[in-house]
Amino acid sequence: MKTLLLALPRLARMIAGLLADREVPTAAKIVLAAVALYLASPVDLIPDFIPLVGYLDDILLAAIVVDGLLSYVDRGFVERHWPGSLATLDATATVARRLAAWVPGRMKARIFGGRRSAA
Repeated sequence: MKTLLLALPRLARMIAGLLADREVPTAAKIVLAAVALYLASPVDLIPDFIPLVGYLDDILLAAIVVDGLLSYVDRGFVERHWPGSLATLDATATVARRLAAWVPGRMKARIFGGRRSAA
């Protein structure tokens, strides 16, 4: 989880880049915009001022988004928008995959448009 917490600034930059890109599928843009709003919002499921646990909902949401993006949007496309090295993307993706394993694949498929995108 520490890997995802440290990757949050990179994730924010990647989300901004993907939102601005015209080639990103509409379904993915809707999810990314919703995630950006949630992460920026002061209202959370678990308030951020609670030590250690406060960022848990943000971290899990980030994990679901990273895993979903890498599952339903072409990886090369995500790599173009990742502001770090491919090694940091791989490390983040590994942690995200483990955390997002608790979310059913059908749910992630619905969130990201239900099929792989060639974007």
